[in-house]
Amino acid sequence: MSRSLPSLTALRVFDVAGRLQSFSGAAVELNITQGAVSRQIRALEDELQVPLFTRLTRQVQLTDEGKAYLAEVRSALNQIEQATLRIRSGQNRAVLTISVLPSVGSFWLMPRLARFSQRHPDIETRIISTIGPVNLHARDADVAIRVGALPGRRYDPLVPRVDLSMVVDWRGVLADELAPDTLVPVMLPSLVTDERVWTEPALLRELPLIHTASRPNAWPDWMRAYKLPPLKSARKLEYGHFFMSLEACREGEGVAIVPDLLLASSAVAGLRAASACKVRSAGEYYLLSLNERTHEPAIQAFREWVQDEMRTTAVLTG
Repeated sequence: MSRSLPSLTALRVFDVAGRLQSFSGAAVELNITQGAVSRQIRALEDELQVPLFTRLTRQVQLTDEGKAYLAEVRSALNQIEQATLRIRSGQNRAVLTISVLPSVGSFWLMPRLARFSQRHPDIETRIISTIGPVNLHARDADVAIRVGALPGRRYDPLVPRVDLSMVVDWRGVLADELAPDTLVPVMLPSLVTDERVWTEPALLRELPLIHTASRPNAWPDWMRAYKLPPLKSARKLEYGHFFMSLEACREGEGVAIVPDLLLASSAVAGLRAASACKVRSAGEYYLLSLNERTHEPAIQAFREWVQDEMRTTAVLTG
């Protein structure tokens, strides 16, 4: 008897779009167009005869039916993935699970990961996208890319905070410093009527500012670093992750403040950074792994590769 199953491609697209709550973010992660994401979701909804997302002006949200279906689809895809990895592992392919922040994954890691696979065809990579702290001891992942401050490291109290926890348990964790976390305002050049805005922080605060929920203190702390008064406006443009804020920025909604690490992506073409107004925050990007596992070839290969890529990024972002 034939099975009544939707397209596996549509389910994969739905899984990513549902996790990120963004069609554009899914397009970046899957390396397809936003239109292709929208078509796959629409085809799936037509087949199910149920709306999975509510389309808002600048974002999408899962419906109640979409949330329930996503949980079932994710469970099924996880089982298929684990079965596939077991088969591949039996064929002498190492499996490396990488936990990464959503925006870093979408804008920095995924566009480059093919180069790692080309260099190491014997290593299968699996990506987990989350802002939560990683538990390396519980094997949540083999390696993780996070941003934050190392335990005991002190910073100038005036620089922007990083309100994220990197790991559940620091015992035996090796932290390879990859890059500083530097916040920089970005916008469409067409939004600017006074060219002084690129070099004078006080003028930036007069423009519509786009906030990011995962780093709620970015703009307030940036202003404090430049000794500017806090905003008093009740209206607040806010999005869940940096990649969402950058999308709103590309739509001309205002000025986003983002880590300059993300600006090395072609996905931000058309935006201009006010580089003279950047501020280094109280944290850095780290590649995290367990000391006891650094001898493993897959982990060793990824550590070397990601540090090489970060050095190249530092040259590009200046």
